[in-house]
Amino acid sequence: MADKPFVPYVPAEKTLPEFTPKAVALGVVLALLMAAANTYLGLYAGMTVSASIPAAVISMGILRGILRRGTILENNLVQTIASAGQSVAAGIIFTVPALVITGVWSEFKYWETTLIAVLGGVLGVLFMIPLRRALIVEEKELKFPEGVACAEVLEVGERGGSGVWYVVSAIGLGMVFKFFIAGVRLLKGTVEGAFRAGRSAVYFGGDISPALVAVGYIIGFNVSLLIFLGGALGWLIMIPGFYLFNGYPAGPDSVLDTMYGTWSTQIRFIGVGAMIVAGLSSIVSVRQGIVKGIQGAVAGYQSAKGQAPARLRTDRDVHLGVILPLLIAISVLIFVLYIFLTGSLSIGSVAGVAMIIASFFFVAVSSYIVGLVGSSNNPVSGMTISTLLFASALLLVFGMRGDAGILAVLGVAGVVCCAACTAGDVSQDLKTGHLVGATPASQQWGMIIGSVVASFIIAPILTVLHASYGIGIRVKEGVDFLKAPQANLFASITKAMFGADNTMPWGMVGLGVVVGLALVVCDEILKRRNSSFRTYVMPVAVGIYLPWSLSWPILLGGVAAAAIAKIVGREREKEAEHRGVLFGSGLIAGESLMGIIIAFFIFLKIELPAVPVSDAVASALSVIALLALVGVIAVVVLKGKAGAATPEK
Repeated sequence: MADKPFVPYVPAEKTLPEFTPKAVALGVVLALLMAAANTYLGLYAGMTVSASIPAAVISMGILRGILRRGTILENNLVQTIASAGQSVAAGIIFTVPALVITGVWSEFKYWETTLIAVLGGVLGVLFMIPLRRALIVEEKELKFPEGVACAEVLEVGERGGSGVWYVVSAIGLGMVFKFFIAGVRLLKGTVEGAFRAGRSAVYFGGDISPALVAVGYIIGFNVSLLIFLGGALGWLIMIPGFYLFNGYPAGPDSVLDTMYGTWSTQIRFIGVGAMIVAGLSSIVSVRQGIVKGIQGAVAGYQSAKGQAPARLRTDRDVHLGVILPLLIAISVLIFVLYIFLTGSLSIGSVAGVAMIIASFFFVAVSSYIVGLVGSSNNPVSGMTISTLLFASALLLVFGMRGDAGILAVLGVAGVVCCAACTAGDVSQDLKTGHLVGATPASQQWGMIIGSVVASFIIAPILTVLHASYGIGIRVKEGVDFLKAPQANLFASITKAMFGADNTMPWGMVGLGVVVGLALVVCDEILKRRNSSFRTYVMPVAVGIYLPWSLSWPILLGGVAAAAIAKIVGREREKEAEHRGVLFGSGLIAGESLMGIIIAFFIFLKIELPAVPVSDAVASALSVIALLALVGVIAVVVLKGKAGAATPEK
């Protein structure tokens, strides 16, 4: 029996207000807010979260709750624009801060940073457009879990539900919590310590962060446990093992600083090797799907050149006659940018060609992988490292060395990373649009608007955060700097590749490759046994190169999610998960926005009064407060609130 034709929530023959001024305006505002929040979160924690569901809920609250008018298609457009804005921020913060960390830039340069963001964001959207039909509509294997979840939220909202209370209350709680940490310093941002144990050393500690607990809750127990195990592998096995074989380093540094130094210069490169394996194994596993997607795109282009029948509203992309001129314009700007960065016409041209090829390839990979396993397992870091190594090898062949080489290769990686991040997020949004009956062309224009608008605020936010906290490096005593894990790692790689002497610890990278391959084999065995637990390589690699203090609250959130799911049972699991995602998204936004507000206070030299409390008391209060926060999450998720939006069972 043939499958029934798919009918979206809003049928193709029905026309509702969609690309309206109020929807675009609200989408732009949320894109700016989400981009700012994700800029802070990514620099702090090394990971970002999707803005789609919280943006959709806020949009429904404003358009339907306050303005008393607004369609499901307008709400979908709002979340699409917001999502594109936050994804561009993710691409920039993983790469561009490395230019400051390496010392190539003394400060964040506005136009260069903005241009990298605009080019990468728009390129990610344009390259994704021809792949939409093949990957989103025709490829049944791809589930796009976040896109489906967002569609459910929009459909529930259309039936009269409202989840705004969860987001707004959590934003307030997250802001208050962060104010107590970074504002009046009643609580500590990190509680940690280390001590000698014979020839080795032992570390303990964790960050005090509502955002990280929320991240753990949202990504779930499996992934959060893998991140934690990656950290445990690095800090409990690899660092002590390194000391046993090489001896404990002599010097005046504390045990804690010594362990961080060893992790920074040696152990985290195990994560680099594992990430390369994660990226390559993902590409190999989805190669057939990518080829089918590209073939579908070519077929779509060929039909567009001929007298193809008029497509339904729900199958109408931005026209090829618009895409090609935009691609040409973007390509010209890319060549101009790289010629400017390298100071050489020939090398800049080679870098530009490499970047365009890598961008299209990784856009296809990113779009396919997020459809298969979700955005949380998108190996963007692995793709970016692969791009770094490929571009570095290419530029080294052409004789590039020193700061010029670092600048050129990080410029290439920045655009590719923005394109891959944007493509992954907009793929989920296009899936949401497909389910609710949106017009793809309207969404695609919204994505371009969101990515371009957000690009113009990222550089100023980076400037304020670096001047106030420090990004990757400490700039003020007594102020916790933002660790920027990816940017710090990419800075180390490029300095090793283009420095006077190659200081890359290749042995550690090789060990990481072995770890990654072992995880791939283990995951394949679990997959064949239909196990609910998987050993994805990327989360473990992330755990190795993140400071282990970040992994503890993430694991706490994952454990809370698993425990709550067990308590509510299968019948209410989806409902509870939905409430948890909304509340967690609010906590992330609240902590991140307060972090930026406090950064402006520091930047403007406005001193907030600190609460006089001893270090021991602050540490105890911090742990108690974090555990209490988990209790609040449990109460909110388990008890719910009357009238809150919940998916149908």
